Amino acid sequence: MKRDVRILLLGEAQVGKTSLIMALVGEEFPEEVPPRAEEITIPADVTPEKVPTHIVDYSESEQTEDELQEEIAKANVVCVVYDVTKEATIEKIRTKWIPMVNGGVEKGSRIPIILVGNKSDLQVGSSMDVILPIMNQFSEIETCVECSAKNLKNISELFYYAQKAVLHPTAPLYDPEEKQLKPACARALTRIFNLSDQDNNQILSDDELNYFQKSCFGNPLAPQALEDVKMVVWKNTTDGVQDNGLTLNGFLFLNTLFIQRGRHETTWTILRRFGYDDELELTDDYLYPQFRLPPGCSTELNHLGYQFLQRLFEKHDKVGNDGALSPAELQNFFSVFPCVPWGPELYNTVCTTDKGLLSLHGFLCQWTLMAYLDVQHCLECLGYLGYPILSEQDSQTQALTVTREKRIDLEKGQTQRNVFLCKVLGARGAGKSAFLQAFLGRSLAAQRESPGEPSLYAINTVQVNGQEKYLILYEVSADTKFARPSDAACDVACFIYDLSDPGSFSYCASIYKQHYVDSQIPCVFVASKTDLPEASQPPGLSPAEFCYKHCLPPPFLFSCQGQGPPGTAVYTKLATAATFPHLNAVELGAASFWLRVALGAAVTALVGVTLYRLLAKNK
Repeated sequence: MKRDVRILLLGEAQVGKTSLIMALVGEEFPEEVPPRAEEITIPADVTPEKVPTHIVDYSESEQTEDELQEEIAKANVVCVVYDVTKEATIEKIRTKWIPMVNGGVEKGSRIPIILVGNKSDLQVGSSMDVILPIMNQFSEIETCVECSAKNLKNISELFYYAQKAVLHPTAPLYDPEEKQLKPACARALTRIFNLSDQDNNQILSDDELNYFQKSCFGNPLAPQALEDVKMVVWKNTTDGVQDNGLTLNGFLFLNTLFIQRGRHETTWTILRRFGYDDELELTDDYLYPQFRLPPGCSTELNHLGYQFLQRLFEKHDKVGNDGALSPAELQNFFSVFPCVPWGPELYNTVCTTDKGLLSLHGFLCQWTLMAYLDVQHCLECLGYLGYPILSEQDSQTQALTVTREKRIDLEKGQTQRNVFLCKVLGARGAGKSAFLQAFLGRSLAAQRESPGEPSLYAINTVQVNGQEKYLILYEVSADTKFARPSDAACDVACFIYDLSDPGSFSYCASIYKQHYVDSQIPCVFVASKTDLPEASQPPGLSPAEFCYKHCLPPPFLFSCQGQGPPGTAVYTKLATAATFPHLNAVELGAASFWLRVALGAAVTALVGVTLYRLLAKNK
């Protein structure tokens, strides 16, 4: 909504433009009228809409043509004043003033016009019979007000309607020639209806209507008022009321009726409550509320966000209530979006049901991934879903939590994070993609049977010490140059090498030594394709010796070749390493100590056996 309103008064000389302005300000008819009034500013607190209003007079004798055009360009609304007793001033509306204001301007961009019939005290009857054909000819005319500066009749109403024409314009909402809502308005109201239809049965029940009414206007409707509304719709439409509730057509008809009866502010209140601007686009303030993410912190959905998303999932899970969204149900879920934000790679990013449908678990995982990777996009999507209205919150930011800086987690030796990023690195052909799909419970055979659209991400939950954590796997291309520190940054790094390929491990060792050896990022080496014969490693440290040298856990053996779902132990190990990075060195140091003790015991035992044999031989 505009922050201020600029009203310009135009019309022939002596029609009373200046008198109207002075009568409004002085609340009495001025005895002496100057050729032109100075610009008047009415403070916000004394206007009905609480918006500052500037009123500008025009005098043909005082101003040039260029000055007039400049004023027209600055005006939000133009009041064309005529003398109700002089038909010549009425004819000039059609032939001079409206063409001057909006001549050559495209239909949707025209300045709204209020026709003002002054000096009504001098006439018996009304000029409306002459004015109506003009109003029908020019769609930009909002209304006509007959008034009198002399006896102060309709003076404040005149400026109220002018202000209303700016703050609650008809043009974006309604086509007076077609007598119907404009497409953009119908689309916006359809989205609002779908959001308000909380059980997704295509009907607004009494409870849903009252929730909607309270959200937009502060109070629910009285039971009788609710019945009256439905009765009006029922009498004027064939399908506006169904099962004692309001259908989409009924909802659209009701808003059309408001506009036709001059109550545009009702429809605009609804639209603005749901985030729309004067062009019927969702505002940036609504879609992208202020959200600060300090360096070293991450973003996660909180319980409010998960509860909201679960409610919406259940709302759209209509076919059989099977705990999954079919492609059609998912399309319906995104009907309140300008376009579907998730591509076909979704089904290789999260877990699906046996039938390949999106489960609630997979659905929440995808939202968790979005909140972690692109918080602005997540805020935008929650805005499309109507989070602030349906959750009765100030903005979508209240569905999210900003985690503590990772540096502080390391210093304190504890973290409250629930979402961790693991970068999966390895040479081409090492099995990175299969490793990601195995995390979603898919064996190699299942992956080959229905490959789908490849995804660089996989997300699932893992139990760490009895707590559920989200682990995001990201497949790093073997061609990555690691030009920036962020290319290596993550919560845990997983180095995969092909046990059957003698050159595969050297790539991992090289990346580790270049980018991770001096970092605080925990690292885990995974030997993949353990179902294949192990190749002889080239000269140098073996993978186990390399890990021992760098105080890393020994390589984890992994294969997803079996018939059943792949094992999850390696993913638990990764999530645990990410959850407790500060313990890694201590644990590994302890493990190294006990390894040395074990080796020492073995040597002692061997020496003891040798001595015993020598002594026995001497006997």
